[in-house]
Amino acid sequence: MSEPRNSRSTTRPLSAAGKDDPLERPGAPGTHGPPPAQDDTDGRGGRFWSARRVPAGLVALPLVALTGAFLYDIAAVRAHGSVSPWRDELARQLAERPLDDTWVRIGAAVAALLGLWLIVLAVTPGLRRLLPMRRPHPDVRAGLHRSAAALVLRDRAMEVPGVRSVRVRLRRRRADIRAVAHFRELEEVRADLDTALADAVTGLGLTRPPALSVRVTRPRRKG
Repeated sequence: MSEPRNSRSTTRPLSAAGKDDPLERPGAPGTHGPPPAQDDTDGRGGRFWSARRVPAGLVALPLVALTGAFLYDIAAVRAHGSVSPWRDELARQLAERPLDDTWVRIGAAVAALLGLWLIVLAVTPGLRRLLPMRRPHPDVRAGLHRSAAALVLRDRAMEVPGVRSVRVRLRRRRADIRAVAHFRELEEVRADLDTALADAVTGLGLTRPPALSVRVTRPRRKG
């Protein structure tokens, strides 16, 4: 009875984007697409919506103060008091000042810009620094801060032999990695960085994994 022989694969692995290694093609760019999503993703969570507490507070405080002043003056008049001079002057200005007056146009422009700003805040999610993660369960939702994700990519890149320093700039859909290698061939270092960073991006568990742009250079000469 013969024993089974160990078989080893001699094929080269594909890159993170599912294509041939870009280093084998001369002139290939150092940017490749994000790794494919895992099969255990049952749901995709959208971006987190900001509560907009600061803009709401900035708008609510003046409105509350102005409304309170009007209600106080109206209550004083109802209690057989006299009208405040500021409300009498405001009513006179609104009645006599023409619409093409400079101050009327400035006030209308400020009100329009404020309304447009509030509409933009209402229809945009905000929290751009919080990256949504995949939702394996519908009742569980998680997010990863962009600085934490960049730190993970930087640590994984520093584990590659030959890498001296790494600078990571992470955006919502792209991660720019600039590495400095002080030994080994640049092509070998970049190939190892592509593999390590692709695994790191997949391990982050993001809903939309960012595309990787890796550049490896030599340290600058002094003098």
